[in-house]
Amino acid sequence: MQTKRLRWGVLSTAHIADALVSAISLSPNGDLTAVASRDAAKAQDWAAQRNVPHAFGSYEELLASDEIDAVYIPLPNAMHKEWSIKALQQGKHVLCEKPLAASAADVREMIAAADASGVKLMEAFMYRFHPATSRLLELIKDGAIGTPRVIKATFGFRLDKPHDQDIRWSAELAGGALMDVGCYCVNIVRLVAGSEPTSVTARAVWTPTGVDEALVGALEFPGGLLATVDCSFVTGTEMQQSLVVGGSDGRILMPQPFRRAADGDVEITIDKADGGDYASHIDTVQVPAAYQYALMAEHFADAVLNDHLVAYTPQNSLGNMQVMDALRQSAHTGQAVEINS
Repeated sequence: MQTKRLRWGVLSTAHIADALVSAISLSPNGDLTAVASRDAAKAQDWAAQRNVPHAFGSYEELLASDEIDAVYIPLPNAMHKEWSIKALQQGKHVLCEKPLAASAADVREMIAAADASGVKLMEAFMYRFHPATSRLLELIKDGAIGTPRVIKATFGFRLDKPHDQDIRWSAELAGGALMDVGCYCVNIVRLVAGSEPTSVTARAVWTPTGVDEALVGALEFPGGLLATVDCSFVTGTEMQQSLVVGGSDGRILMPQPFRRAADGDVEITIDKADGGDYASHIDTVQVPAAYQYALMAEHFADAVLNDHLVAYTPQNSLGNMQVMDALRQSAHTGQAVEINS
């Protein structure tokens, strides 16, 4: 029976932290022990509402506390590197919101800091811990659609807040559609492909603030596998997400590959060629509901408490950011960008 428990601290009282805070409370091996804000009163109020024992009026105070083993960092993207490295240097294990940093160069610095301190660092791509993601990969590996040929990942929604009222519109804070939701698309096509792309091309619509409000990219993988990713802040009235993997014998569809209700089953559809002209046979695979944030928190705590590697490594995060850097470069220049792994 698990007796050890990871003592978590959270840097920020931002709304984005709420999902993981709930997850920690549900996990069997972690306790939310402290929160920090640059506003001490806000930290104390937040802690009181959630029965958190310690509240700090600065991030530095929390990182210096002996009451904390690990921190969750849900700060704006441009602040991920600075505060992750400060936490790592204090010997705190770090679970950092996606994207792990603003550039591949920043990720390399974070990996070096984690290695130097001998602590864990992981990017919070929660969808990877849902059983539906594992089931999808199993189906593809077992030949459900033959050899994968084309992967299409989409994630978008309408961000109606004015440009001066939401950090996702800020270039200084590393905002933009690619950074906010496109990172998921890049991540899952790399996961399904099982390799890194060799080159990318992209086109984007840019805002006056200097970030992309929509971006579409094409990725070329070894062996003739192609992928497309599209992300935006200007589509629909609700969140739109999907994954389609087309193979030599059919295709797999997952309508909600990233954000999933904790109490809803996930349905994977297999549309398989059936011999005749345009004929197909459709099967569905039901994956039971699971709270992917709690599974992620539990996995990270287990890796820390029992000193094993995290399933989603910082090196994998580096690969993701290298592709995102290349997509941004291509979207600015209009030229294909080669990727050297």
